[in-house]
Amino acid sequence: MLRDIIGYLAGALTTISFLPQVLKSLRTRRMEDFNLLFLLLMIVGLVMWTVYGLMESQLPLIVANVITLALNIILLWLKLRNK
Repeated sequence: MLRDIIGYLAGALTTISFLPQVLKSLRTRRMEDFNLLFLLLMIVGLVMWTVYGLMESQLPLIVANVITLALNIILLWLKLRNK
């Protein structure tokens, strides 16, 4: 149980860390400082962490990475749209 609490807390903190950037990017539509390669590598890594979480049946990993993946896809969409 403690392992899951730590997993959910770590996942929540790392996921929430992307939220201010996504909100700011949606508001300003400025994406010049975001490197496209960074976003692509991050998305691939998040997909792999999600798959790993599924393979290990680790719900905290799955939940955190799916939400963070969605936030990064929004950033990628903004980056490509405002290029």
